[in-house]
Amino acid sequence: MMNVIININKENYHARIAPYHTLREVLREKLGFTDVKCGCNEGKCGACTVLVDGRPIVSCMMLAAQSQGKEITTIKGLDKDDKLRLLIENFISHGAIQCGYCTPGMLVSAKALLDRNPDPDEKEVRTAISGNICRCTGYVQIVEAILATATEINE
Repeated sequence: MMNVIININKENYHARIAPYHTLREVLREKLGFTDVKCGCNEGKCGACTVLVDGRPIVSCMMLAAQSQGKEITTIKGLDKDDKLRLLIENFISHGAIQCGYCTPGMLVSAKALLDRNPDPDEKEVRTAISGNICRCTGYVQIVEAILATATEINE
């Protein structure tokens, strides 16, 4: 076992973990960040996507020990961000939320894209969310919501 200090949503958290614990396990099961979903546990679905130093990472594929010294941001850590609020509003108005299970990871990936490129085209949006699986919407509404957000940001 080892002690770690992880910066999550701009606050330090202490945890005692095994070296093999993933960031997703520690976030959700040890520290109570239930906004980080557990889908496949194999890095294929994107439900557990968080930002690590501003980059979207599937947290089930990163060891928690690797997160020391990095800034981890979950969807809850973005709640004061105007772009995220706009994304959420557009996800709702475009019908991009069905069951909602993929939504936190999808929003985190979309937010990272818009931070990197505030005016993406459809191909860039599809590439940015390609690591996030949605079984309900078929992606059309999700892509439309992200593109609408980009348009509104740039007005």
